[in-house]
Amino acid sequence: MKHVTIPEDRIGVLIGEGGETMRKIESEAEVRLDIDSETGSVRVESVGDPILGLKGPDIVKAIGRGFAPEEALRLLEDDMQLFEIVDIDAATRNKKDLRRKKGRLIGESGRTRELMAELSGADVVIYGSTLGIIGAPEQVDAVRSAAEMILDGAPHGAVYSFLERRHNEMQSNDIEYHQFPDGSRSA
Repeated sequence: MKHVTIPEDRIGVLIGEGGETMRKIESEAEVRLDIDSETGSVRVESVGDPILGLKGPDIVKAIGRGFAPEEALRLLEDDMQLFEIVDIDAATRNKKDLRRKKGRLIGESGRTRELMAELSGADVVIYGSTLGIIGAPEQVDAVRSAAEMILDGAPHGAVYSFLERRHNEMQSNDIEYHQFPDGSRSA
């Protein structure tokens, strides 16, 4: 059993209309969710497959960090799906710096966040003072590296070039092998 705390404004998303989202998570991840809507505390208890149950807290955390439930449930697709959080606040000096760096990560009209997602193939969400990533290890790594470059002050053009290089590397790896749904590959 694990306890996860999510922001109050995300509790409704976790529960869903008439409890629909909560029931779907419980069914697909084989967990039971006990949600305290006053505090945002969620108890996640595995009730079925213990391996699936391990993904339950990450699904709840991902929804709490701004992901749509469908995106968070991608974590169940296979063992290779990761959920990672980049703490933007840790890279800032004050509130004004946080706003500026968060703005750089989002980009004009959301273009930078969009390109991070598009070129990596990962789901990318910026919520509060965090950047959340859901994807395969190489996708998560590409987005984390790009975000760190931006937080360190790299020009957007350099970051986009880096993402395009990583995108091309990932594409050429997919061409060399055919990846089957079970994760196995053939040449």
